[in-house]
Amino acid sequence: MSLFDPLVLLLVAAGLYMAWNIGANDLANAMGTSVGSGALSIKQVIIIAAVFEFAGAVLFGKRVTSTIAKGIVPIDSISLLDPHLVALGMLAAILAAGFWITLATFYNLPVSTTHSIVGAVLGFGLIAVYNGIIGYNEIKWVILAKIVGSWLVSPVLGAILAYIIFSIIRYFILQKTDDPYYIEKKFVILQTLTACYIAFAHGSNDVANAVGPLYAGLHSLEMAGLSIPLWVMALGGLGMVIGLATWGYRVIETIGTRITELTPTRGFSAEFATASVVVLHSYSSLPISTTHTLVGSVIGVGLAGGLAAVDLSVIGKIIVSWVVTVPVAALTSAMVFTGLLGVGL
Repeated sequence: MSLFDPLVLLLVAAGLYMAWNIGANDLANAMGTSVGSGALSIKQVIIIAAVFEFAGAVLFGKRVTSTIAKGIVPIDSISLLDPHLVALGMLAAILAAGFWITLATFYNLPVSTTHSIVGAVLGFGLIAVYNGIIGYNEIKWVILAKIVGSWLVSPVLGAILAYIIFSIIRYFILQKTDDPYYIEKKFVILQTLTACYIAFAHGSNDVANAVGPLYAGLHSLEMAGLSIPLWVMALGGLGMVIGLATWGYRVIETIGTRITELTPTRGFSAEFATASVVVLHSYSSLPISTTHTLVGSVIGVGLAGGLAAVDLSVIGKIIVSWVVTVPVAALTSAMVFTGLLGVGL
């Protein structure tokens, strides 16, 4: 099949659209603490992301991409029956997840792009079961359970680690100085480094949300081999940076200013904790939510200053958006896939 085949072009365009959404919502989450603490401007954050997000996606993103592409639905089994179905299913999953994230970004909600794409791929799989294409037990429920388990563990890990880091900084540095403002200024430099770290970590994990389904679709159409092509990873990295630059400011405001007051020391603690948890999961090939982890870390930093420092109403709205994401994405994906089959694409 040619690269200029309509279905291939649609897959690539949808993958770029999804990557743009991830940059606008999820990458904005990751970088929001740097802006909220005043350590970096939005323009500086975009420059950092352009370098380190792209590097993380291209150099370290293949492990999680393989999990998203083949670790949930038995793509190879479906491809043996009809490769066209895999391409359509993955197109539906990307579009469904992308639509939901666009809507969430419009309302300033930092939803999980990982939840969105996992739910969307699962929606395609369930419709495949309903149509008798695969059996219910062929969906990889054990891997799916591990993914969901990591979603529960990662924000807790982020919160605990951020709480410990900020508590150490507060006790051993801030409380033992006569000039806390001077210390905060010094931490601006450190937070610049953690901004680079979290951008790399985000690229290594969340690029899979855009290019995992894209690769699965291209592979089924024999447009990609067993190894994920470099241009596919690069497409994801580029799309995320563009998304942050063009629309990311909406979600940056929620993460950076509305959950708790952020200073450079607090922002450093939250970012270092988040990036460490995300890189650990990227190495383990598990697609976790950077959003989940960062919100957990920001809450951990807030709790280190007392519960009154955390705006629980904002957290409540964020948690509701997390809970509804998987079923909404799964249902939308099922509807889009059914529609694509109906129009005979």
